[in-house]
Amino acid sequence: MLTWRQLRDLKLSELDNAGDSWGSVSHRADSARSHMEAQMSGALTKTQESESATSAVRRLKRLEQNYHYIQTETGLIRSTLHGLSQELRAPQRKLREALDDAAGAAYTVNGDGSIAYPAGGEGPATGEKHPGGTAVGNNGLLAPSNRGMYAPGGKGLHQPGVGPSTPALINPNPHQAKAQDIADRIAGALREAQEIDDRYSSVLHKLKAAPGLTVDTKTWTDAAADADAVRAAAKYLSEDIPHDKSVAERKQWWENLTPEQREEYMAVYPDEIGNLDGIPSDVRDTANRENLQLLIGKLEGQNDDKSQTQLAGLKEIDRQLKAGNQPPIFLLGVGDEGNGRAIVSYGNPDTAKNVSAYVPGLGTALDEDFAKNDLKRARDTAIGAQGYDPSSASIVWLGYDAPQLSGNDNFLDNAAVMSSERAEKGAPAYNSFMNGLNATNSNEDPHLTAIGHSYGSRTVGAATQEPGGIPGADDIVLLGSPGVGVDRAENLGVGKEHVFVGAADNDPVSHLPSKTEAAVGTGVFFARGPSGSYILGDMADQGNDDLWFGKDPASEAFGARRFAVDDGPRPIVDGQGPTPAHSNYFNPEKDQVSADNVARVVSGNSSEIKVERYR
Repeated sequence: MLTWRQLRDLKLSELDNAGDSWGSVSHRADSARSHMEAQMSGALTKTQESESATSAVRRLKRLEQNYHYIQTETGLIRSTLHGLSQELRAPQRKLREALDDAAGAAYTVNGDGSIAYPAGGEGPATGEKHPGGTAVGNNGLLAPSNRGMYAPGGKGLHQPGVGPSTPALINPNPHQAKAQDIADRIAGALREAQEIDDRYSSVLHKLKAAPGLTVDTKTWTDAAADADAVRAAAKYLSEDIPHDKSVAERKQWWENLTPEQREEYMAVYPDEIGNLDGIPSDVRDTANRENLQLLIGKLEGQNDDKSQTQLAGLKEIDRQLKAGNQPPIFLLGVGDEGNGRAIVSYGNPDTAKNVSAYVPGLGTALDEDFAKNDLKRARDTAIGAQGYDPSSASIVWLGYDAPQLSGNDNFLDNAAVMSSERAEKGAPAYNSFMNGLNATNSNEDPHLTAIGHSYGSRTVGAATQEPGGIPGADDIVLLGSPGVGVDRAENLGVGKEHVFVGAADNDPVSHLPSKTEAAVGTGVFFARGPSGSYILGDMADQGNDDLWFGKDPASEAFGARRFAVDDGPRPIVDGQGPTPAHSNYFNPEKDQVSADNVARVVSGNSSEIKVERYR
C-alpha cells in the first residue's frame, strides 16, 4: 500500500522524463517507418520491376510494420506514464497541503497517516484541559454523520471501516476537529493516489510485446486491446475532448494544445481525434490511419459476419492507402459502429479551393464493395474536377447507416429503404462534417458541393432542412434520386440555379412511384423473377412528376438544372442486372457525359455543363 511519505516524496518529473524517453523512441520509429515508405519501398516500387525488387519491397513492408508497431506501443507507454504523472499531481498536492496544515498546528503525523493532537480547551467544572488524542482518517466507509464524534477516553472513533459502538458526544477538545479534518484529507489523498496507481499499473503490465519480430494481425489485435486499456485508464484526457462544442471551438482547442498534448491524444484517442469535425484533415488522416490498424486488429479477433464484412472493407481501404495512389488519399473518418463508417478524400480538403462530399445510398455499408466502388466514385470525381481546376478534392462520406435491403422480394416492402428515417438521422452528422470542412479549409471562400446519390440524395435533402441548411454549401448535385423530401429546388437553401440533377432514363430508382401510385398500382416495381433477377413493372412513376420522396428532381416542376447523362443499359433485358444505369453517373468509362458534368459542377464551372431537357 502507498504510504503518505512515498506520495509526498514522489518525483513526478521522473515519470514525465521516462514518458518523454518512450516518446522519443516512438518518434524515431515513426520517422524510420516514414523514411522507408517514402524513400525505400516507395522508390523501389516506382522505379524497379523485377522479382528481386518485389521481394525487397515485401521485406521492407514487413519492416515498416515493425516500426509502426513499435511507434504505437511505445506511444501508449509514453501516454500511460504521462497520464500517471498527471493524475497523481492532484492527490500529492492535497497531501502536501494537509501536511503543511498539520505542521502549522504542531500536530504529529504518524506513520499510518493518523494525527496526534495535544490537550486543549478547559472543562467548565474542573478548569483542566481536555485530553489530547489521535484522529484516524476516514477511509470512505464511515458515514459522514459520524465525523468528529468520540467516546469516553478522548480517542477519536474514525477507525477504518468501524463506526461508533457506544453513545458518542462531540469532542470538546478544539484540536480534535482540525486534526480529524487533516487526517481525513491525508486518507483521501492516499486513497485517490492508490486508485490511480492501481489503474495505471494494471495497464503497464499489459503493454508487453510478444517474443519475435513478426507483426501480424494477432499482434494488432493485441495492440487494439492495449489501446483500449490505456483509454480506460487515461480518464483525464477523454474529459477534455470537446465533443459538445462547435467545430470552430474544436479547431481552436486543437490549435491551443502543445505538441506534447497533441501526441498524447493521437496515441490514446486516435479514434476520437480522427472522427472529430473541426480537426485539420492531415491530423484526422494520421489519427485514422493509426485507428485503422487497431480496428483491423480488433475485428480479426471476432468471427461474426458483420465483423468479417467490415474487416474486408477496412483491409481494402488499407491496401489503397498503402498503394500511394494519386490524387493523395486522406482518411477523414473510420469506425465499426452500425453498418460501419468511412470518410475518404481524394485530395486535401483543407487546401483545395473546390471540395465535394458525396453521400452514398441504398445498400451502402463498410464492406469490400464500398471500399472498391464508392471510393472509386470519389476518385473519379476528383480526377475529373482537377482537369478543370487542379485545386479540387472529392470525398465519399459514409457517416451514417444507409438503409439495407432486407431480402424481401418486394422492394417497396423494405421499410428502411422506403422511410426517411435513416436520412433524417444522418443529416445532422453530414452537416457537422460539412461545417468542419468549411472551418478547416485555408481558402477565404472555398467552393463546397454536396452530392447525393440514390437514397443519399434523400439524406442531402434532409440536411438542407436542418436549421441553417448545409453549412458552406454552394452547389448541390442529385444523382439517380428517388426524391429529396422537398418539392422545389428553391427549398434546398442554395438557390435553384445551384441545384443540379442527373437522372438516366433507364435508371429505375429515378422512376420510383409515389406513395399514392404504389398504393393503387396493379403491377410491381421490383419483384424477384424465377431466375433471381428483378423486373420493372407498371408501378413505376406514371408521369405526374411525383416520386416516392417527393417531386421528381429531374422534372420541370422541381426547377433544378438537369444535366445530360447517358441513358444507360436497360434493366434486366440488357443482361447487366436490375439497375445498371443507376451506378454509372460517376464512371467516365461508362458514362463520360455524366462524369464530366459532375466534374464541371464540383470544380466551379457549372456554367459549362451540358444541359438536358426536363422529364
